[in-house]
Amino acid sequence: MPAPARVIDECFLPDFCSLRMVFAVVIVAQLFAFILALISIESGSSELWKQTAMISLFVQWCVLSSSGLLCRMRRYLCRVSPLWASLLSYVIVLLVVTLLSEIGFQLLYFDLSLGANHWYFLIRNGTVAALVTGPIMRYFYIQQAWQRNVKAEAQSRLQALQARIRPHFLFNSLNTIASLIPTNPAQAENAIEDLSDLFRVSLREARPFHSLGEEIDLCERYIDIEKLRLGERLTVNWDIQDVPKDALIPPIVLQPLIENAIYHGIETLSAGGAIHIRAGLQNNNLRLQIENPCEQQRAVANGGNHMAQENIRERLTAVYGKTAGLKVEPYADRYVVELHLPYRNKLDEDLDH
Repeated sequence: MPAPARVIDECFLPDFCSLRMVFAVVIVAQLFAFILALISIESGSSELWKQTAMISLFVQWCVLSSSGLLCRMRRYLCRVSPLWASLLSYVIVLLVVTLLSEIGFQLLYFDLSLGANHWYFLIRNGTVAALVTGPIMRYFYIQQAWQRNVKAEAQSRLQALQARIRPHFLFNSLNTIASLIPTNPAQAENAIEDLSDLFRVSLREARPFHSLGEEIDLCERYIDIEKLRLGERLTVNWDIQDVPKDALIPPIVLQPLIENAIYHGIETLSAGGAIHIRAGLQNNNLRLQIENPCEQQRAVANGGNHMAQENIRERLTAVYGKTAGLKVEPYADRYVVELHLPYRNKLDEDLDH
């Protein structure tokens, strides 16, 4: 019975049917064939190139046949333990080489045997295959283990970045709530509920995605808390009507940018100001833009935004690679940050892993 897709993706055996792997196999096999030819053929032989061509043909024949069989058997080999998968793959390669050596000896004796007798020819080819296949299988296993460790480390780092909450926001929120309890307990209770929702999203087990609607709801709760502190100094204008709210984005990518806009923009102005949040779809790319006013030249000089921005850049790179990013446009009296990422409304298999 074939292995499930997730099990196959985690298998240490590579996909020998992929174009990249076929190309690598052909190149490595050809280099190995040249080495065998140099070792086997006497210098000055009049049939040097003919013998080299026949050895290359035989090596490619063995290697591509083994790769093709491993490609067909991979979904079954991935169901067993790595040890058994290695042993079975090892046996498959040796059987293929032995069978093709027998066929080659019978059909191309004078071109391939180089004067060797039948058994010596089979044993020699089988020994070479055994010595080469073992280290290759070990390399595949070590490479897959390394990639698994890198992925686990990246996921752990991603969760740590996602879970980060700024202490000053927590302290300010608690102070604001404490000041509201004697005068407006109902508003204080609402603020506590908003704060708990923020913490719930930040501290729960990290999900790779949630909907844009959930992110907007999270941001609105954060803004409600900040409005308790800043009052009429803080105004937020949303321009997101044309964007589907079911678009999937990594959690907590918009909220830190709004937080930056408040702390490094609105709070620096005695009269406060308005934050403009825009979203749109362009060429199947989702674009989210946050614009805030700031003091003259402060946008260019202030480095306080960089930590949150680098946090988000790292997370977008970890999830999307080069297809997503963050762009900053500082002006004399305003600061603009724009996110762009592929539009998805369901989890693709390549992003879900």
